[in-house]
Amino acid sequence: MTDRALSVVRAGALTTVQDLGRPGHAHLGVPRAGALDGPAAALVNRLVGNPPEAAVLETTLNGCSLRPRSAVTVAVCGASCPVRVDGRPVAWGGPVRVPAGALLDVGAARHGVRSYVGVSGGIAVEPVLGSRSTDLLSGLGPAPLTDGAVLPLGSPTHLHARVDVAPQPAPPTELVLRVTLGPRDDWFTPEAVRAFTSRTYRVSPASNRIGLRTEGPALDRARPGELPSEGMVLGAVQVPPDGRPVVFLADHPTTGGYPVIAVVRTEDLSAAAQAVPGTPVRFLGVRRH
Repeated sequence: MTDRALSVVRAGALTTVQDLGRPGHAHLGVPRAGALDGPAAALVNRLVGNPPEAAVLETTLNGCSLRPRSAVTVAVCGASCPVRVDGRPVAWGGPVRVPAGALLDVGAARHGVRSYVGVSGGIAVEPVLGSRSTDLLSGLGPAPLTDGAVLPLGSPTHLHARVDVAPQPAPPTELVLRVTLGPRDDWFTPEAVRAFTSRTYRVSPASNRIGLRTEGPALDRARPGELPSEGMVLGAVQVPPDGRPVVFLADHPTTGGYPVIAVVRTEDLSAAAQAVPGTPVRFLGVRRH
């Protein structure tokens, strides 16, 4: 058995393998998937000397514990958290050497929701449709980590970055999402559209990798009934019957029958990945390009 592997000692609440995702398969009903906080995933790869497409681990809220079978370089970014090697505190946000057999513990998030663990060589599970990402909606890719699982690692290709700690944005204290109205904003009353772009919502605890759910003023319909199912894109803001907007994230369905009032700018979605429940959310209307 190869010594280029990680043993999962503690899987945590939800730890998945993620990379750049599998775009381009929506016509087959396959979501994009991939890391919710793309900049954080890219940063851990840079810090350990991996190419951008290398797979990393995405943890949720309470981290995970791992034991490498050979010496590796790791980096933890995204949600800030304590990081320890055999009980000794080490850097968060910088490259750390972990000896063979040592226990790497990625602790609970102090600020934010999702931490990312990059390992030199990358997580080398078998790709599906060109990606190693776990997709919670379709079930494609590797299953979420479980205690005792073993993850193969690729071979390192470059030296790790020569930095102590890399700067990163803090999780949002207020999540401001720039939106372009449409294509179905005409399904809502003018008062509802104004409320959508002027009132404050909050992140719901029911949010997940499929969508960021909100709590706040319900949006009233101008039309009864439902749409025939139509294509959904990353960042689509769908409004289900309860009237509370849902922002579709990486594991979103590729079709849906509830009206989409607006679409969020893609570059704003990484902040949504780190918004804890209760974070205020404002939808800021912008002009179409």
